[in-house]
Amino acid sequence: MSRICSKRFRIAVVIVIVVGICVVISSMKNNITIEKFGNNKICATPYCAEAAKYLIESIDETVDPCEDFYQFACGTWIKNNRTLDDSTTLDLLRRQLDDDIVDILTSSSTNDTNEPKALINARNLYRSCINEQHIEDEGINPILLLITNELGGWPIMQSSWDDSTFNLSNLLLKLRQYGYNIIFGIGTSIDDMNWAKYVLTIGRGDLGLGKPEYYMSESKLTMAYRRYMFDLASILSSDTLTIEQDVNDVYKLEKELAKCYRTTGEQQQRPNATIRTTVGQLRQLLHASFDFTNYLTSAYASAGVTLMDSDIVIVEDIDSLYCVSSIIEQVSPRILQNYVISRFMMDLNHKLPKQFQNIKENLNHAVGVTTTERARAVFEMVANIIKAFIKMLENSSWMDSMSKTKAIEKALAIDVQIGYPDYLASDNVTQLEIQYADYVFDSSIINNILKILQIKAKEEFQLLRKHVDRKAWDYLPPTTVNA
Repeated sequence: MSRICSKRFRIAVVIVIVVGICVVISSMKNNITIEKFGNNKICATPYCAEAAKYLIESIDETVDPCEDFYQFACGTWIKNNRTLDDSTTLDLLRRQLDDDIVDILTSSSTNDTNEPKALINARNLYRSCINEQHIEDEGINPILLLITNELGGWPIMQSSWDDSTFNLSNLLLKLRQYGYNIIFGIGTSIDDMNWAKYVLTIGRGDLGLGKPEYYMSESKLTMAYRRYMFDLASILSSDTLTIEQDVNDVYKLEKELAKCYRTTGEQQQRPNATIRTTVGQLRQLLHASFDFTNYLTSAYASAGVTLMDSDIVIVEDIDSLYCVSSIIEQVSPRILQNYVISRFMMDLNHKLPKQFQNIKENLNHAVGVTTTERARAVFEMVANIIKAFIKMLENSSWMDSMSKTKAIEKALAIDVQIGYPDYLASDNVTQLEIQYADYVFDSSIINNILKILQIKAKEEFQLLRKHVDRKAWDYLPPTTVNA
């Protein structure tokens, strides 16, 4: 009798799982087919069939679910997806998600006039990314033309370089239009004192190795970093003596800049080391040789945003700004130009032909390339966490009633973002088309990447005149896989 019950239970579980996944998927899709099965609605589209197949293939029917339900439900999946020593279950999910995305991007256009242009442009971008022959044929010419015609050249490629027209502020402004915060960093951020508005920010720039701690002593990392710069320039010039001297000068400069920056520990000890001022008062606050006010106003003007004297500016770590400003005042134009362009080239290297990509391997090994994913959850889990937190607040004896009320209000105000924005599950593609209207691509991956950088930099500046959208998904792509 127990064996009969066990068999019936097993069949029931399979049916429940299949029906359950169908219901979940059908609730996420507004345009799928729903068929009647008795008194129940059953999803009968390829989406649901694939999901049901995936779940059935995960079940180990040799196990009695009454004895070990976990092994019954997941046994075959575990057997077929044993992780390697250097991978995790999340790695498997990421690879599956990547495969799904590739399927979407490589599928042929349906010639459907209703197909979103954003999807068509995404396919064009992907094709330019995987067309290795075109990447090799195009070479590095688009980047070199940009450097020569717009950015003032790369002295490391030539022993004699004319510095008569050098202007650091103009150079940084041109690169900021591509989103680069080299030497100094500016941008738009949510106002900590008024979360409905944006403010301007000024702070330190990015370092090539990321953290200032890495520059404190010689290591495999710093040696690999210098070697990377040397090898990159050596592809474009045979004058190794000039390259070696320039690389050493550039690294020496960046090492000095790193001394101006607070380490991670020092930042944690001074979390509020910021000054709140206005554009009109900025020049009086920052008495430095570098004109921060002009740099800020010119950068935003490039995106069609005119700054007003009353606009709020958050100055982050003013001591670092003074320190960096005093250093660059004493450095030759050649070293500064080499440093800025080298940083630009190193960042774009992975979009260039294989010859350039290969030389980064040593640096990658020294760094230990890793990616940090943002933490994710499911709606029910988050709701339960908030509920438990509120209950804990209500039962606390160390808070007064007013503090409890405010804390509970804050907990209830948390905006939960899971999976993807609601509009992506809708048949209405208007918002999607508006958001990606400017993302039109051609066959050149280099030109496409530069265009994306320009668009994103412009969008950041234009945020200043907008109200903060608490529902926005600016930094949480739906393609993030995490527990």
